[in-house]
Amino acid sequence: MKNNLSIVLNVVLLIAVVVLYVLHFSGKSTSEGNNELVDSQINPENFSIAYVNSDSLLKNYDFFKDLEKQLIAKRDKLNIEYQNRAEGLQKEIVNFQSTAGNMSINQARAVEEDLRKKQQNLMMYQEQLGQQLMGEEAKMNSELYDKVSDYLRDYGLNKNLQLVLTYTKGSGVLYANDSLDITNQIIVGLNEAYGEEQNGGAIKSIADTTGTK
Repeated sequence: MKNNLSIVLNVVLLIAVVVLYVLHFSGKSTSEGNNELVDSQINPENFSIAYVNSDSLLKNYDFFKDLEKQLIAKRDKLNIEYQNRAEGLQKEIVNFQSTAGNMSINQARAVEEDLRKKQQNLMMYQEQLGQQLMGEEAKMNSELYDKVSDYLRDYGLNKNLQLVLTYTKGSGVLYANDSLDITNQIIVGLNEAYGEEQNGGAIKSIADTTGTK
């Protein structure tokens, strides 16, 4: 069983959300009949980029905190189930060791074979629990990805952003101006939206839940 949990937003927030069709192709040229591009690329002067610090997002996003708690609770539950089975088998082994002298050779061999099968089953059970936990983690990662990416897509469209990047150690971005940092706005908006979901209310539009960049 894994002792350290990580719901990875390195997957989630490695988001390059190209929201306004960076390579938007217009119609054909009418003068020469060639397939020339007319205004095929966004004017660099109007190309807006922002970034989000994924470490700060994970630390402050309430939905992620709840997911992490759920995963830890699930891990602990599965670990207890495994420990109970392992302790039960250990008791059987100890009992056999203390009573084997009173058994015939055939009886002892039969018990040994039974214990061996139970040990193998316990190992298989441990693997199954590990796979189950990984499945839960993958499902939670997917939910996290969907929430963050959907919100960033709406945010980008509303704020006329063409690209939203993640900026954290190891992300490949060596420098980014602080003026491009929208982390706080995204955290506020995500938490407001998640709070409304928890309260059963309708999610506000992106324009209502975020400030200007």
